[in-house]
Amino acid sequence: MKTTLNDDLIRVLKNRFEKNMDRHRGLDWNAILVKLEANAEKCQSLSEMERTGGEPDVIGYEEQTDEFTFCDCSPESPVGRRSLCYDRDALESRKENKPGGTAVDMAASMGIEVLTEDQYRALQKLGEFDRKTSSWVKTPSGIRELGGALFCDRRYDHVFVYHNGAESYYSARGFRGLLKV
Repeated sequence: MKTTLNDDLIRVLKNRFEKNMDRHRGLDWNAILVKLEANAEKCQSLSEMERTGGEPDVIGYEEQTDEFTFCDCSPESPVGRRSLCYDRDALESRKENKPGGTAVDMAASMGIEVLTEDQYRALQKLGEFDRKTSSWVKTPSGIRELGGALFCDRRYDHVFVYHNGAESYYSARGFRGLLKV
């Protein structure tokens, strides 16, 4: 058996899966492996999640769609996905000091979704994430149309949701992604 980048990724994902069984009680690694081996494109997305510091792990299974859900489980917002404004409109609205990109565009290029507020809150039930950083979350169109965007973090043992101008960006704010395989 030859060693490839995907073999290395599979090994990392399996080790993380085994070390964090509380995130996916009752799920079987072999069933996940079958899905991964059949979905090279999804493996590429997981590879990008890993490369950018997301530490993706399985956090659920949807029986209706027969899909496993992977999510960024890094303790802090993934380091390779910070200092981004929210979306393309926000980036284009900046006249100067533009960030290197946007959370929405980067997620799309990686083949993943930005977490919704509900998904972010569900993730926080599996551990304590973003205790020093924050993460953009999918923003409802009504808020976005008014120029705002939402982000979340965990402070004082509580999950907070905040708003900011969508064009803002900070070195401690990134985004967490979700991928169904």
